[in-house]
Amino acid sequence: MNATEGVAAAVLIIGDEILSGRTQDVNLAAIASFLATHGVDLAEARIIGDERAEIIAALRALRDRYDYVLTTGGIGPTHDDITADCVAEVSEAPLYEHPEILAILEARWPDELTPARRRMARVPNGSELIKNPLGGPPGFLIDNVFVLAGVPQVMRGMLSDVGWRLKGGAVVMSRTVRVDGVGEGLIAAPLERVAAAHPALSLGSYPYFSEAGYGSNLVLRGRDADELAFTVAELVDTLSASGITSILIDPPAVTSRATSG
Repeated sequence: MNATEGVAAAVLIIGDEILSGRTQDVNLAAIASFLATHGVDLAEARIIGDERAEIIAALRALRDRYDYVLTTGGIGPTHDDITADCVAEVSEAPLYEHPEILAILEARWPDELTPARRRMARVPNGSELIKNPLGGPPGFLIDNVFVLAGVPQVMRGMLSDVGWRLKGGAVVMSRTVRVDGVGEGLIAAPLERVAAAHPALSLGSYPYFSEAGYGSNLVLRGRDADELAFTVAELVDTLSASGITSILIDPPAVTSRATSG
């Protein structure tokens, strides 16, 4: 399945601390799950450092290729928080101090609104603000680029103000066929035959190992419920015809799509 046939997005994770291993990223999984509920495929993810040229190059490439780009990190008060500057350059929109953000900052630090903190009030001209339910500075949206915080709790809160802005497609449904006690070498041929017959679907094999044994979870994903059900049955028949009989089919799993406003 080609993700770009539907509505597709990319995630750009920005921060030297992620690349160095000092901080473990957990935002990608949260964003991928969130996008799926809105019928948006996460087609690409990149992790880059706090380098202006690299951020700008990545933004230009991703925003032209995908319907949406979501960035995390780099909108704080320190010298290396340069995401807003980079987005402004790519969007050809000058930065300005947004009065609503400035009011939030003044209320939060009435006697300590330092120049560094004041930097967080800057957004590109023409931006829409993305609410921060934790009370801190908001993120922003300009063109098709969502600029979100890097702190996981804050980022997840901001997502609540992102969903209604997305024009998603049909939600991807998934089914899992579990095969116990059989290695991928025996599964590969029947799985490939079924996959070739259903190019609109995504079929993948994910091995597992435990004290109780080993095997593979064969995951089928697609947007057409009838084709998905038919393909699950076809895969089971094909595996059985190959002598593989220890098969368990998971119940249908459909991720509901939130309503866009």
